[in-house]
Amino acid sequence: MTENTSQNANVVVEHLRAWNPNAIEEVMEFRGETTIVLPRKILRGVAERCREDAALRFDLLTDATCVDRYPHEPRYELNYHLVSIPRKDKIRLKVRLSGADPVVDTLCPVWPGANWLEREIFDLMGIRFTGHPDLRRVLLPDDFEGHPLRKDYPVEGYRDVPMVPGFRKSSV
Repeated sequence: MTENTSQNANVVVEHLRAWNPNAIEEVMEFRGETTIVLPRKILRGVAERCREDAALRFDLLTDATCVDRYPHEPRYELNYHLVSIPRKDKIRLKVRLSGADPVVDTLCPVWPGANWLEREIFDLMGIRFTGHPDLRRVLLPDDFEGHPLRKDYPVEGYRDVPMVPGFRKSSV
């Protein structure tokens, strides 16, 4: 990208603040990347604004990730990485979620590609997405207990792995 990312980020921040003065909690710039921290209750509204506003046009959701900051609160940081193809711009939307209530609205109605990304986050981290069309495990079996990417998940898991005939346990 050849355009000034900081200048483009200022345009996004200005448009979002003009739309809703409470839409932005914090703006972070690091290594040419802009992260906008939002209150979780307006995540979907901001996402719709980013997609539909003719001056922004973030038409591609490239990734959704989650970070477990255990033992700190708010425990989780949910990140959505957006690209505006016409404007050649990138931005990250971040929402912080408490460990006691890790629930946020789904972005599937805004970007259908959020479906599998949110399912993966649900499966591995336990974040629930309100209004998701098919919120179930995508990588682990349905009867799997827990969420293995949480920092408090035991390294060995919660249950014993059955011994497979013909394989011996490593002594290392």
